[in-house]
Amino acid sequence: MISWDRLRVFDAVAEHGSVGAAAAALHITGPAVTQQLRKLERETGTRLVEPDGRGIRLTAAGHVLAGHAATAAATVAGAERDLAALHDDAAGPLRIGSVASALRTLLPEVIDGLAAAHPRLVPTVDDGEVVDLLPALQNRDLDAVLMESWTQRPARLPAGIRVTALATEPAMLAVPADDPLTGPDPVPLRTLAGRVWASGPIGTEPYEALLQLLRSAGFEPDIRYRVGDFSTQLSLVRARLAVALVPAMAVAGSAVPGGTGPVPATADDGVRLLSCRPAAGRSLVLATRGSDADLPALRALVDGLRTAAARISPA
Repeated sequence: MISWDRLRVFDAVAEHGSVGAAAAALHITGPAVTQQLRKLERETGTRLVEPDGRGIRLTAAGHVLAGHAATAAATVAGAERDLAALHDDAAGPLRIGSVASALRTLLPEVIDGLAAAHPRLVPTVDDGEVVDLLPALQNRDLDAVLMESWTQRPARLPAGIRVTALATEPAMLAVPADDPLTGPDPVPLRTLAGRVWASGPIGTEPYEALLQLLRSAGFEPDIRYRVGDFSTQLSLVRARLAVALVPAMAVAGSAVPGGTGPVPATADDGVRLLSCRPAAGRSLVLATRGSDADLPALRALVDGLRTAAARISPA
């Protein structure tokens, strides 16, 4: 098998044309170059150089090997440059998992900005639920997860996972626009006992948060529609099949209210949004492996997400 160390020496000899010049370029002695050439000839089983006056010249086999040596040297140099660049610039694959509402609202703008600022970065995105995305992050199938953590059910993080807070938003009670619901504002959730609800799939953060919230209001909810996408839940509300609790970011066409900002009264002409008591809220956070926190690609992602989140959810 050809040794790379000896092939590197041979490439220098072929490039510079003499043992002395190759030794100077490699910062080693002339005898060390000669020794490496002899070992390489034994490895290849053929003469690679021959005397030429006071110098040497490549044999026919030497010219053949010199072409491959130059290609190998260029490949290794490129690898060294790319690895060095990782310390200073965001490059390579960036595998992101995200809950759907944050993916739709935040990630397109952020990924567009990353592509412009870091052309060597290659982001990919998978949507899903936190219960599935976090194990994928822990197993290194993902590099970062844009996830939600609800007031009534803070996200449970596996060992070695850290989070960066991005935005906090209220959760709104969504009812049909012509719903006869009247009463104080915010609406006491205990008055909704007996209603049919739409929420996320069993075991997901939104489902478990709603379950705990309504149990704290004094009743066991009838969660009859279990779908992961908030837009679909709003469609069920619009069709007068259910009521739902949705984060402000999930409301199409509305801004995410900040701590003192206004709450939109309607999501569209078929859904009415109301504040509720007890209040509920959702935080968006970016989860990463603690050991990867200083990678340039993840720092660039965090910076982009913070900027986008601040724009739609001003403090």
